Amino acid sequence: MTTAPRILALDLSITATGYALPDGQTATFKGPWKGDWRLVAIKTAVAGHADSIDLAVIEDLPAHAKAAGITGMVHGAVRAVLLEAGVPYVLITPATLKAYATGKGNADKTAMAIAALKRAGREFGDDNQCDAWWLRAAALDWYGHGEFDMPKAQRDRLGKVTWPDRAAVVR
Repeated sequence: MTTAPRILALDLSITATGYALPDGQTATFKGPWKGDWRLVAIKTAVAGHADSIDLAVIEDLPAHAKAAGITGMVHGAVRAVLLEAGVPYVLITPATLKAYATGKGNADKTAMAIAALKRAGREFGDDNQCDAWWLRAAALDWYGHGEFDMPKAQRDRLGKVTWPDRAAVVR
């Protein structure tokens, strides 16, 4: 039997990056840094986990924001760290993540939080942590290590994602 992959899940933002660690703990990365120094701080924080993860799961930019300025820069910095460390990563669009979590691709932040509470009894300090937690849950589910039951229709939404090969992720 394979063990669960060690997943770092990231809801990237220049001001408040939500993350879920491989053990399921969540937090929001904030800091006193100003301007572009925040990019360096986020990059450094992610690099600090690169040696202890098998996969990073990142909430993708919404389709209408693919060329968005600051958040796009955060994505670039984080992806560069992961590439340099040889860590595969996967992007999940907000609509796919919401559909997986709630059954509706246009669910709001409250619906995401309620779904986490109902499915796993989890509450979070903010919506960034909640999104990161759902990203981790989706990846664990996809790779056969779901931590709770999900309706088949919601699990099927994960088929829209381009996942790294199972052999590259699952030990």
